[in-house]
Amino acid sequence: MDIEELTRRCLSAGTDEETCALHLRDQILSMKPDVSSEYALSMARAVVEEVQNSNLAESDLITYTKADVTMGEFGVGSRGAGDFFAHRQFPKIIGGSDASVGVDEMDDAGAVEGAGKYIITTVDGMHSRLSDYPFLAGFHVTRATLRDVYVMGAKPVALLSDIHVGDDGDVAKIFDYTAGIAVVSEAMGIPLVTGSTLRIGGDMVLGSRMTGCVGAVGIADHLTARTATEPGDCILMTTGAGGGTIATAAIYSGFPDVVQRTINLSFLRACEALLKSDVLTRIHTMTDVTNGGLRGDAYEMAETAGCRIVIEEEELRSLVDPEVLSMLDALEIDYLGVSLDALLVVTRPEDADAVIDVVQSTGVTMKKIGYVTEGPGDAKLVTGGEMTDFIPRFRESAYTPVKKVVDTTPHDDFEAMKKRVARAGDAARDKKERVLAALRQAE
Repeated sequence: MDIEELTRRCLSAGTDEETCALHLRDQILSMKPDVSSEYALSMARAVVEEVQNSNLAESDLITYTKADVTMGEFGVGSRGAGDFFAHRQFPKIIGGSDASVGVDEMDDAGAVEGAGKYIITTVDGMHSRLSDYPFLAGFHVTRATLRDVYVMGAKPVALLSDIHVGDDGDVAKIFDYTAGIAVVSEAMGIPLVTGSTLRIGGDMVLGSRMTGCVGAVGIADHLTARTATEPGDCILMTTGAGGGTIATAAIYSGFPDVVQRTINLSFLRACEALLKSDVLTRIHTMTDVTNGGLRGDAYEMAETAGCRIVIEEEELRSLVDPEVLSMLDALEIDYLGVSLDALLVVTRPEDADAVIDVVQSTGVTMKKIGYVTEGPGDAKLVTGGEMTDFIPRFRESAYTPVKKVVDTTPHDDFEAMKKRVARAGDAARDKKERVLAALRQAE
């Protein structure tokens, strides 16, 4: 519960300060029943005072141009069309750079050159619905961020952690979360070297909600970025049992036994084997099936590389862990639109068998699932001999009961929202330029 947000809403509705304070006192007591009414009212009045004071502050640095589109309405973080569009705004804000792989390429990680090597950096946020399951949150976010380093053709060398817990969260959460990170860290021999621990919103957010991220640094001699995908290539995919998304679906849909299927290091082991093999230099692109499932990743790869990606569904179902697939089918969740945490490899057809042999030497199954052709930068799906558009939906597959409800909620015209979001991105870019100009002038 964000008591600052509650106060802003109360005051903006024209309610007087004392009435807002009394209402806020009751909300505080509902979350903190052990504190006295006097303390809660004093806290509430202090929040009202701070909010009123902050409302007086207005300058270019403090205010921002609103899109009048909420994160939920636009599906940001939901790995669908809205999320992809929002992420496309970042390159224009960040601007050009000398990065070997920059944000404009929408790859799994970024890369810069240093000391004759490529230095890879990436960060992944923990799954938001694993707040009450900190060990799973830590394990899966660590595995996810390492995947993003490996698929760039890099050897991970260090991990970093960031964890935020609400004011009422048990301190043990930060320890259990770290234990989940440490399992992957120690198993793969990649040290966790630094981190940060904070409360969400300081005193202003009540409750026990947890959020955080894990970042990783890697080093590579040969990059396997998405831009290297080219017509004539074939696409290979390993088996996948999912990670944080599948664990969340299992927990909140009544399939707790499926969670165990997600606790593995198969993807990382397969990548380690590829990195140690001379076949690595024959791989054009690697990525993981995460962003909105294969629908999202095929779309993003095609758009980045400027080629047409054709996925053949014939072998796909066999590459999903049977217990995971059974749950997805029972819950009517589109397995092509949900994160499976499988490995995708793009290479020339003549090198495909060599790649498959290396991966399968680790006990991980890999099969050919498609190919790349000349085209307008789109993705197609072949099912039963029929080719159809293979595009991400507005959101990834609804994989919990709450998400199924959210998916039924009508939203504003998407094209109109895109224009407002793009304008907000332009405004942020313009502010950056104004502040940079002022700093340079002051030097």
